[in-house]
Amino acid sequence: MKRRIKQELSTEKPTVWIGKEGATAQIINEVNSQLKKREMIKAKILKTALQEEKAKDIATKVATQTNSTLIEVRGHTFMLYKSRKRGEKPTNFKTSKR
Repeated sequence: MKRRIKQELSTEKPTVWIGKEGATAQIINEVNSQLKKREMIKAKILKTALQEEKAKDIATKVATQTNSTLIEVRGHTFMLYKSRKRGEKPTNFKTSKR
């Protein structure tokens, strides 16, 4: 499964950037909402955030706070995966009543 996720996200660009303030509550909320829309995301840590912490520490912190699985940390970029429950629809689709 990890290999499939790495392969799918290898050509994608990061959708979340973590700045000098690190993994703030706003970043965690954004990661959660993106994981609900699509099961996996790619995030990039800017160099200014790496002055106090290492990339793996930041990625682990984000993964634990979002209850997701850390797939890989490569340089300043990391990948997260969170499976959806059965029957759960992505939040970006609206259901219409007829």
